[in-house]
Amino acid sequence: MNMIPARKDWAEQTGSDLIAHDCQNLNFWNIDRSIRDVLELYLSPEAFAHFAPHLERLGQMGGGILNELAMTADKHGPVLHYRDRFGRDQDWVEYHPAYRRMEDIAYGQFGMHAMSRREGVLGWSDIVPPLVKYAFNYLFAQSEFGLLCPVSATDTCALLIQNYASEELKRRYLPGMLTQDMDGLLRGAQFMTEKAGGSDISRSALTARRSGDHWELWGDKWFCSCADSEVVLLLARCEDASKGNAGLSLFLMPRTLDDGTRNRYRLVRLKDKLGSRSMASGEAIMEGAVAFLLGEPGRGLKQMMDQVNLCRLSHGFRAAGMMRRCLNEALQVANSRVVFERRVVDHALARRQLLKLILPTEQALSVGSAAAMALANGDTETLRILTPLVKYRACRDNVKVATGAMEMRGGNGFIEDWSNAKLVRDAHLGVLWEGTSSVNAIDIVRRAVGKERSHLALANDLHARLDTNAIPGQFRGELNVLVDRAVEFVDKVAADPAAESSYRKAASALYHVTSAALMASEGARLGTAGKDARRLLMARLVIDHRLERDDPFRISNGEREAEIFACLQSEDVVSLERVSQLLAA
Repeated sequence: MNMIPARKDWAEQTGSDLIAHDCQNLNFWNIDRSIRDVLELYLSPEAFAHFAPHLERLGQMGGGILNELAMTADKHGPVLHYRDRFGRDQDWVEYHPAYRRMEDIAYGQFGMHAMSRREGVLGWSDIVPPLVKYAFNYLFAQSEFGLLCPVSATDTCALLIQNYASEELKRRYLPGMLTQDMDGLLRGAQFMTEKAGGSDISRSALTARRSGDHWELWGDKWFCSCADSEVVLLLARCEDASKGNAGLSLFLMPRTLDDGTRNRYRLVRLKDKLGSRSMASGEAIMEGAVAFLLGEPGRGLKQMMDQVNLCRLSHGFRAAGMMRRCLNEALQVANSRVVFERRVVDHALARRQLLKLILPTEQALSVGSAAAMALANGDTETLRILTPLVKYRACRDNVKVATGAMEMRGGNGFIEDWSNAKLVRDAHLGVLWEGTSSVNAIDIVRRAVGKERSHLALANDLHARLDTNAIPGQFRGELNVLVDRAVEFVDKVAADPAAESSYRKAASALYHVTSAALMASEGARLGTAGKDARRLLMARLVIDHRLERDDPFRISNGEREAEIFACLQSEDVVSLERVSQLLAA
């Protein structure tokens, strides 16, 4: 993170200059030291050199045209039409041109939906590394959240088709789902939720009946994001199948049949959502819709979880990106707004508020990046626990960060002319999609820890990262102890049938310790290479602010915190030597 300088000396401000600046026309890649440092740390030199110009181009769009399009599309949402002009029941969704232009940026120009599924996107000879794909999501989300749902759904639906569909279905649908030609693009969607089955998928009642070489679906789905996508994956219960999760199977339902006619399902309403307004979510009724079974009957939920887990990781990066935008907006205010004869950033309470935005933003980037690298390296055990961890905690933090950044801007932050209101609205969706906070906490504690023991692999990984003399010895010892304590605590909670009320507490503790260890390791590696080591300072602050509880009757001495904050705001490289001095103070 680096300071965003004010565009005009505050002492000279008059009239409209007195209104705090925002991020308009800034390059979201160039102003973000953290994403550049993390990518350079984890990627090969060849990959970083290849993708950095593309990320810079998207960063420029983020503060320019993409942001303008996103604000417009948010105000002019999709409209559902039930009949065509001839009176035929062929429902269709009308989008504002701003949304279509954003689609062209995401799908056409950058191929974000195809990066993980085919070679050659953005001129890279292989499949794009997962961390690079998520970096594009991170930058894109700083302007537009809603469109990333269909982008991610197209990506992950293609994965399930690659893994489970017949060769005929692959030939029929994958080329269109992976093309960057907007005229031939087939977008993907996932219809999961039913009136009785949201978090409890086992109650899903959509019925599948065999009809020759295909199946027919009967029933409805209550919450269908990317409602008018051309390829839909969904769970249904075959006739005579058992109740519960074991009776669910995975199906592909095309919007258009081979003869060009509409499939037999209808969109009956679009949801009037709090956030993610640009993207169409609706309700669908299946009336004998043609569908094709993917994989074996009765294995649907297990297969669908491949998609859900990748969407959870994507949500973690979207939350990280949105928090970064909120932080950058707050920094613009703090460095350009004058109150009581001083810039906002010069007030101790404002600096404290900014730290509450900085830490969760940086935590999400580090934990998400570690998960992306685990995915790239095939480290399934560590990935198993990092994915729900970053989904659970980053999405919750996003709500507080968005609110805190709005407060930093003041009354203007509550006005729809500025980005803060949209960021607040969009942030709340992250705690709902792909599992609520409680659902993810259960997945972490009861399944990933209690059944699969993946926290042990995570602990080994963290201890290995901390095994370096570049981290000052006392601090390194403290981090190692905290890793062991967090693992012991979550293990204890998982083993106690009466401890469900502590699941969130245990998951949060493990997330905070994990993020501190990761940031300490990252800062040490960067500092050893002569680069910026400030992530070590962030690790210290995570422990101080997010793991330890202050005595409510103790007056805090903010002198060291002010020194650390000055380093975090500095444009200069913060050396390992300077970090070590501050950690020892």
